[in-house]
Amino acid sequence: MSKGLGYKYEHQTRRLADFVAFMEKRKARIITTKLAMEWATLPPDRHASWALRLSDVRGFARHVANFDPRTEVSPVGMLPGWKRAKPYVYSDAEIDALLTAALALPPADGLRRWTYHTLFGLIAVTGMRISEAMGLERDDVDLDAGVLTVRLTKFAKSRLVPLHPTTRTALRDYAHRRDALLGSRCGSTFFVAEQGGRLLHQYVHRVFWRLSREIGLRRPR
Repeated sequence: MSKGLGYKYEHQTRRLADFVAFMEKRKARIITTKLAMEWATLPPDRHASWALRLSDVRGFARHVANFDPRTEVSPVGMLPGWKRAKPYVYSDAEIDALLTAALALPPADGLRRWTYHTLFGLIAVTGMRISEAMGLERDDVDLDAGVLTVRLTKFAKSRLVPLHPTTRTALRDYAHRRDALLGSRCGSTFFVAEQGGRLLHQYVHRVFWRLSREIGLRRPR
């Protein structure tokens, strides 16, 4: 029912599949609080995600308990809740510094530096979510009309994002570099990885954190 209202549950689906594999590895057939806690606190150095992981198992256990009364539903409050980071509004100078730092990424003759420079710049000027910018297909970027089509966002709706002429120029320059360097190796997405494949969230976040530290916006930890 929740999925029908627009919730995608991609992360929850992946985590629950991991929990099921965890149970199978231990040959466990009943969900217990002990098992749920043991799985939720993995890996041991990621405290911020523990409460989310336990919450996923708790919801799953409530469902399973309807037809298997032996199922244990872990109590709420066993792990400290996840706290959302405070919003931070970047100044124009900070955005410029970030984009300049992106252009220094290795390799010097590769596409990587231009991919992150253009990707982060597009997010800054349009307010798009990072997943929306990364997920743009080539056909979604109409540089002649100056419009992006963001498909199947929250609540499974699509929307149009108008582009400033300077943004169109930046995207067109990136597309020319991408095609010149990779040719037929390019995938279907507008932004691509160094070898032409789709960008992955974990690598994009890692580059953002690295650049933020380099320009003094983020502390080492």
